[in-house]
Amino acid sequence: MATLNLNFKPKGVTKQLISSLKERTRDIVVQRFGLGEDEERKTLEAIGDKYGITRERIRQITNFAFETIKDSPSFGAHKDVFAELKDVMEKRGKILAEKEVLKMLAGNPVIENHIHFLLVLGDDFTKIKEDDEFHHRWTVSADYADKVHEVLRALHKEISDDLLIPEKNIVASLKKHGEKIVGGEVSDDVARMWLNLSKVVSANPLGEWGRASSPSINPRGVRDLAFLVLRKEGSPMHFMEVAKKISSHFGREANPATVHNELIKDSRFVLVGRGLYALAEWGYKYGTVRDIIKIILETEGPASKDEIIKKVLKERYVKENTILVNLQNRDYFKRNKQGKYLIG
Repeated sequence: MATLNLNFKPKGVTKQLISSLKERTRDIVVQRFGLGEDEERKTLEAIGDKYGITRERIRQITNFAFETIKDSPSFGAHKDVFAELKDVMEKRGKILAEKEVLKMLAGNPVIENHIHFLLVLGDDFTKIKEDDEFHHRWTVSADYADKVHEVLRALHKEISDDLLIPEKNIVASLKKHGEKIVGGEVSDDVARMWLNLSKVVSANPLGEWGRASSPSINPRGVRDLAFLVLRKEGSPMHFMEVAKKISSHFGREANPATVHNELIKDSRFVLVGRGLYALAEWGYKYGTVRDIIKIILETEGPASKDEIIKKVLKERYVKENTILVNLQNRDYFKRNKQGKYLIG
């Protein structure tokens, strides 16, 4: 996300706003919000230890500092700053994930602390703490925020556990729910910002969306990463190539032998050739070449050599001779008077 060009300098504004505070109070505010050169936001306990007072007393001093700032001429002189911040949020869906709004308005951790301070200070902004469904977020309308929450809940409800959705499709679905619940047209950009509020709907590293609980969205190991690689490539791959793709797509080193060992134990994958794996969801059958021949004959009845070869090659990447060798095993297959093969 590109950083917006604001009409004010956040560090300069905060410096002027806290200038009305007494030295100790100002120091406490600077430490609490990370407004100093070290950028670190200190806890109430850490600041209390420094001054030998309780965390509750630090909280009281901070609240008093905000009242003092709001009563100062400097606060009134910077109304346009808070108006600009409100306008930014109004135009971008009225509710944004905290990490998103800070990144959008600041662009680096130092300035993020100053933007955060201004949001906490401003009367128009309300922070809603994270919960099981949503990340920390800021809104300019609590009632509107509640409606957006309902939009995201409706979206989550319609997504099945293993469903993977392209971004354009999930944006379209969210817009549909938004226009029904919130009312009015919802832009693509606003829909994407609302998506980033959710902790239960998320995107995987390949840009596909679904339930955050799904291993296809938050892969937990080599098997899940390999599954995403094969789905993206869309055709059978050698396990060594799968290992390379895991590294290039996800930035995680994968040992080829480990990949081979993991895939062969997972029912989502089918070994279709020497080291070649496909996804079971593509319709490939499990088993050896002999097993595949047996399945073909069981389901379709006696078949000629050429018919069997053609059907097996749809299931396995093997040489024709491998199929013929299996057909010649009289313990499993025999030929009838018409020269067709059947199960022995």
